[in-house]
Amino acid sequence: MAAIGSLVFCTACGSLLEPNTGHKRTIMCDVCSTENEDTSSKVVVTSSKPSAFPSTLRTKLTTDVQELSEADRKTDAVIKQACENCGHDEVRYYTQQLRSADEGSTVFYTCPNCGHKWNTNN
Repeated sequence: MAAIGSLVFCTACGSLLEPNTGHKRTIMCDVCSTENEDTSSKVVVTSSKPSAFPSTLRTKLTTDVQELSEADRKTDAVIKQACENCGHDEVRYYTQQLRSADEGSTVFYTCPNCGHKWNTNN
């Protein structure tokens, strides 16, 4: 008898054998009447060490934590658009997807001159 995963096959004719419902150690083949040893209950446990599968990403990882300053996190861009509050000709903006994927993103504007903030939905 051969076992592939949880399937058990007859060693004489190769037919798929019915699972053993009792506590018998043999299964009778319905096709050729051969008695086959029930090996379906075997449990195979494997384990591996991290070194068994080398990874270039794992070798690049360090335990150091990178710190970002407020200036590093600044993602605003500058656009030539008049501020709706003070009329300054350049404003900072960033976009963010707040609605569903088939709708446009929201653009957030900030005036560097007066600090006025507003947004538009694209």
